[in-house]
Amino acid sequence: MGYIIAVENIKCGGCANSIRSRLIGDQLAVGVDVDIEQGQVHIDGDPDRREQAVSALARMGYPEVGSVEGIKAAAAKAKSFVSCAIGRIDGAGGD
Repeated sequence: MGYIIAVENIKCGGCANSIRSRLIGDQLAVGVDVDIEQGQVHIDGDPDRREQAVSALARMGYPEVGSVEGIKAAAAKAKSFVSCAIGRIDGAGGD
């Protein structure tokens, strides 16, 4: 079973790598496909854990579309750039 979460702030492959690693590492998914252009995270996992996945994504700086405004959105955007940089570093090892 699977589901899709539309999120803000996905900018690049580094973001996608960070999202994939976190959700699988936290056992919130068995598989993750990130559509960077559409800003969608396709999760292969238990739909009953959706809210936990949404929370994990928000903590990383990728809030669900429509869930963050104003100052919160600015803070989330800053976090996403950090996650992006970390994902690029993690992915530099020749995946």
